[in-house]
Amino acid sequence: MGVTEDLADALAKDTIEAAEATGDERLIDEVAKQLGASSQTTQEAYMTAVRVRLAEKRARSFLQDKLKDYLASQKAQKG
Repeated sequence: MGVTEDLADALAKDTIEAAEATGDERLIDEVAKQLGASSQTTQEAYMTAVRVRLAEKRARSFLQDKLKDYLASQKAQKG
């Protein structure tokens, strides 16, 4: 990745963590607005990184749930 993408990704990671810690889902959009005021390119890279990170997080959670269900069904069959 280039400098813009690296910085935007790091900011996205930190913002997602802060939003989760504070329970303020608007924080992501507020940071995007601040970025857009000075660099639309960085704002776009940030929003892409946010979307990718949140999508990965949802998919990972889905996968973990499926694995838990599978393991529980295997345990029940043996039980």
